[in-house]
Amino acid sequence: MDMDAHGTRQSEINDALLANTLLGGGLPDAAERHLWQAGLSYHLDEIAEKHLRQAEALAPGHAAVLIGLYRFYFYKGRLAEALAVARSCLAQAAQENNLPADWAEVAPADAEFGRYDDIRPRFFLFSLKGYAYLQMRLGATEEGRRAVLKLLELDPTDKIGAAVLLNVLDRAGQDDDE
Repeated sequence: MDMDAHGTRQSEINDALLANTLLGGGLPDAAERHLWQAGLSYHLDEIAEKHLRQAEALAPGHAAVLIGLYRFYFYKGRLAEALAVARSCLAQAAQENNLPADWAEVAPADAEFGRYDDIRPRFFLFSLKGYAYLQMRLGATEEGRRAVLKLLELDPTDKIGAAVLLNVLDRAGQDDDE
């Protein structure tokens, strides 16, 4: 692995650990060590995934672990597995924010989605964006569109960048018409 790729992976792990601090803390030291080891062994799929799964066993549902799993599957091109983790992230984010379990039922007044400095609602928005994107990539474009429209409802100033996904969907629909 070259230095840039290693540095990028390390940055992602640091982001996950920062999320740990901001998303309620409580990550056991052993789980944190497994996250670090997963990052260091990223190029060795089986070993990295084993460390991620050990972190998950030690801290099930913890945002830092979920983020690590999501990124691993996403960057490895294992999109169906990334989607399963995105669903877990949505469930965890809904719980952290006291939101309805079904993302489609979440309303703008349910959390301070406009306060970009508030990590909990942001975690929900980013989880929903990942969910939308993966739905689109896996061919479930209508489900992806529903999620993107919900993002724009919750984040009307589009700090999360959902409009880009909507543009992709709209362009794909135009290509089909031609």
